[in-house]
Amino acid sequence: MFVGLIDVLSMSMQRILIGVLIALSAVFLGFQIFELEVEAAGIRALLLMFLTVLYYIRVKNKSIYFFLFLITFSIAEILNFIGWLVPLVPDNRVDYMYFIVNSLYILAYSLLTVQILTSMNLVEIVKKLPFHLIILIILDVFCVIVVTNTAIGRLNYYEYFVELVYNSVIMILLTVALINYIHKNDKKAINLLIGSIFIFFSEVIQLAYFYVSSNNLLNVFCSLFLVLAFVFFYLQSRLSYEPQEESLYSDLLA
Repeated sequence: MFVGLIDVLSMSMQRILIGVLIALSAVFLGFQIFELEVEAAGIRALLLMFLTVLYYIRVKNKSIYFFLFLITFSIAEILNFIGWLVPLVPDNRVDYMYFIVNSLYILAYSLLTVQILTSMNLVEIVKKLPFHLIILIILDVFCVIVVTNTAIGRLNYYEYFVELVYNSVIMILLTVALINYIHKNDKKAINLLIGSIFIFFSEVIQLAYFYVSSNNLLNVFCSLFLVLAFVFFYLQSRLSYEPQEESLYSDLLA
């Protein structure tokens, strides 16, 4: 009886959390539309915290790397919100919060990349997809340099280095998710890929908003893509990879 009651309460809590997340997402996008940056930063931090709680209580087969990704990203969002409330820029004009928060984002995306890599047979992939890897690496280097150089005139050396590492991690995540999908070709892999694509576009648009044009429409699309990215990341976390004898690459060669 008590077990059944606990299950009912757990399901009710999950439904409430999902409803709260949907409502917060709508409020977050609304704040972005009306250019209420501080309020939007606070709601964004709440969104990540509630999503982390939902993942913890709803997903049975948890991935330690994905859980750490959510926790790290949430901490970064909380610090980002605090930075809006209490800017920590001393007289020498070094924005320590910028370096701390971006380092946490880099760590978070690296953890997500590691989660994908742990499920991949790298030796098999290198043997089967050598040309794919070479082409993707070349494209990654080109994209990172081009994207980062859009802000080169407005960054000092250390900030440029952080942006370069940040963009490199995003491209590595996207590349790993793409190779993972080519190799596995299942629902979990496609959700990871779509989420990574939305993250990529969100970050590129955010860079354009910060350093190229302050058009608020860019900020709105950046936020929308970020929300969609985490929707797909959460969906993939509830799935397992489907056992397949042959990869999509093998099917294409058949």
